[in-house]
Amino acid sequence: MPPLAEPGRRILARLIDWLIVFIPLAIIGIPFDVYKRATEDNFGDTVNSFSGGSQLVFQLITIVAYVAYDTVLTARDGRTVGKKLMKLRVAMLNDGSTPPMSQSLLRAVVLWLPALICCACLWPLILLVLILVDKPYKQGLHDKAAKTVVVSVPG
Repeated sequence: MPPLAEPGRRILARLIDWLIVFIPLAIIGIPFDVYKRATEDNFGDTVNSFSGGSQLVFQLITIVAYVAYDTVLTARDGRTVGKKLMKLRVAMLNDGSTPPMSQSLLRAVVLWLPALICCACLWPLILLVLILVDKPYKQGLHDKAAKTVVVSVPG
């Protein structure tokens, strides 16, 4: 198995992947009035506008976009765009192979769902701390759930 990835390169790869999905979603969000909440003064109106159908639809689109991006690219060759740029790949812990679709989906759901539904600041921090302190494989909860590791690959 190749050497485990350095945490700094993993973080940078994740930020690149986040931006790749975020930027199109930011543009798509305009017709869904997702920015309306940030400009309203009355808290009651903000809560009511958030419960609207378009907000829910946009939230579902966001979840599907992040989970699908990670799932499909990881199952294809173990590499998202960010991981390719940082020369990393996701590998199955037991044999170093590319994760199958089922493991890639599980990994993506554990990675993105809590952050997108309720814990946008706390969840990534928990994952980062686990990656930094986990021994011997530097796994976040998403890696542990899917039985994967992130490794460095040559050029």
